[in-house]
Formats: sequence, C-alpha cells, structure tokens
Amino acid sequence: MKIDLTDTTAGEINKALVQGRRDIGTPAVGMVLTLVIVTDEENAYDALKAANDASREHPSRTLVVIKRISRTPRDRTSSRLDAEVRVGAEAGTGETVILRLYGEVSQHADSVVLPLLLPDAPVVVWWPVNAPLDPAKDPLGALAQRRVTDTYTAEEPVRELTARADAYTPGDTDLSWTRITPWRSMLAAALDQVDCRVQAVEVEGEAFNPSCELLAMWLADRLDVPVRRSPSAGPGLTGVRMDTTCGPITLDRADGSLATLSIKGQPGRAVALKRRDTAELIAEELRRLDPDDTYASALRYGVDRLNAVPEQEASKPGSASGSASGSGSTSHSGSTSDSGSASPDAARPAAAEAAKTPAKKATSSRAAKKAPSRKASAK
Repeated sequence: MKIDLTDTTAGEINKALVQGRRDIGTPAVGMVLTLVIVTDEENAYDALKAANDASREHPSRTLVVIKRISRTPRDRTSSRLDAEVRVGAEAGTGETVILRLYGEVSQHADSVVLPLLLPDAPVVVWWPVNAPLDPAKDPLGALAQRRVTDTYTAEEPVRELTARADAYTPGDTDLSWTRITPWRSMLAAALDQVDCRVQAVEVEGEAFNPSCELLAMWLADRLDVPVRRSPSAGPGLTGVRMDTTCGPITLDRADGSLATLSIKGQPGRAVALKRRDTAELIAEELRRLDPDDTYASALRYGVDRLNAVPEQEASKPGSASGSASGSGSTSHSGSTSDSGSASPDAARPAAAEAAKTPAKKATSSRAAKKAPSRKASAK
C-alpha cells in the first residue's frame, strides 16, 4: 500500500503510517529499530531494495532521506517536504517512508526525521554514497547508535580510510569491513589447525579496494608481523598467503565465488567464499548494535604502515656491509691508515676489492690441496 503526500509535515506522515497499518489489518507495531538511509535519487532504489531484503531478518521502519538540489534562487529560499509512505508487502516486513526535502529544509533533515523515529528503539544511519568524513558529528549521525558508511564508493577509497581512522567514534562501521568477515573467519580457522608461528603475510586484491587494506591491517594488528599488499586484477580480494614456521598457508579466490585453502601437509580444500550483495551486508551490520572494537583497532593501525620493512630485517644489510668493511680494513690495514680521510667514492673500489679477497684465498687453498698430488706424480 502506498500513500503519497505532497508539501506535508511530520505529523501528517505519522497519521498516514497509522492509517496504513489499520487498512492492511496490522495496527500493532512489531519493528525492532529505525533505519535511516541518506542517499540521492540515483542510488535510492538500490539502497531501498537492500533495506527491504534485510528487513525480513530485522523488521524495521526505514526512512529514506533524499535531499533534492534546488536549481533556482527562488527554490532555494522556499521549503517543501514530500513523502511516500509504504506499508504491507511493498515495504518488506516493516514500514518505509521516502522523504524528499526541497530548499532550506534540506539543511535540517534531523528535524524532519526526529518525530518519525520509533520510540524506545535503536537508530541506525546508513550512507550508501557521499558519507560525511565524520559521521558522528553529522546532524543525522548524532541521532544514531550505529553509523554505517561504505568507503568502496568513495573516489579515493584508501585515503578515505585514513580520514575514517582520524574521525573514528565508537559506533562507526563500514561495509568494506563487513565484506571481509568470511575471510577473517576462514583465516582464523586455518591458523587453529596448525601449531606454528606466522612470519609474514601477503594480501592480494584490486588496487582500489579498501577491503584489501582493511584485511591487511587486521592481520598486521593481530599477528604483529609484516604484511605486504599486492595488487591483482580482482574481482575484490583474490588471495592471502601466510608464511609460517610450518610452511605456507594460502587462501586463493580467483573467480569471486569459490576459494581454495591450502595448508602444507594437508590436501587442498574448496571453500565457499562468494561475494555478498548489499542486503546481506546490511543484515549482518544490524545483528549487533554495540561498538566494533576489532574494526577500530584495525582501522587505527594505519594504511601507511603496510608494506613496511621490519626493523630486524632492515638491520641485516647494515651488519653485512659492516662485516665487509671490517674484512677490508684487516686485509688492507696499511692502505686504510694512509688514506684515513679518503672520500666515499675512493672507498668503493676498496670495498669491491675486499669482497674479492675471500675468493682469492679460496683459490689459493684449492691450489695448496692439489700440490701434493703433483709431487706424487713427479716421484
């Protein structure tokens, strides 16, 4: 059942909701939360379809807020609120209200939404596109216990992750993090099957897919090992390789639906790891309304710390060069003492010659071993 209201108010919308429930024979309200979707006309249909599918698991009142752009100065000074009320089968298992805000009222969407919230029920705000950099400080975000964004739709997703980390507030979450839930479960289960220590990790995926960075940051934060991020053709995440003391553990997904888990000493196993649609992601986020501390820890790890060389590995080339310079000083002690103030360019041939010195010693030792055989033949 649909009820169209033009140039209306929040009070008229509430009356239409009550009248719609009576007309379909369900006057009681059996919804568990209010889902506020802030989007535009282009993405409103897909977002509403995903919310309706998720409402089969979480009956909710869905409020779709669409801020219409005023093209003329006269339209900017005038305010108007249009609404479309849907109840019954067309609204899933809950209620849907599509709000279109014109003029100055579009700058005060929280005042329009507040009277339409379910009493004594949690509020979740979802931005499918064009999410604010600090959702908690947004007027609509301040009304919610959970604020859901999607970094994948940003123009620069990786840079957007850094902004999300700086502005994180308990209750924030992102669908790019929700997309890697099966990957995190599978990798944790794979490590439970072996008794070894992880030494390094490599994550492969699309170049501009923030889920790959979030998975890499989660592994680096939890395992405290260097994690390398490698680009691939996709789709999405394509593979994770963990180098352990017991051998490599790999999880590869080349086609976006079926993955292969390989552990050294065990046969390879096919694992269902398909790419989920938006409705499944929203349904998962609505299952828990408390702050996600694991997401916060992974997000604050920092994208810039990925692909970094650990200090213990960075010190190895220096020690090797130091030993090479030490051998050069012992074999050429006289020349070194004479040219104590030599330039670095002059020291390079000396280092190269010092590197060749062990080979000469080895050649002379092999010649010394062959000498007795020549003496024996002479006798």
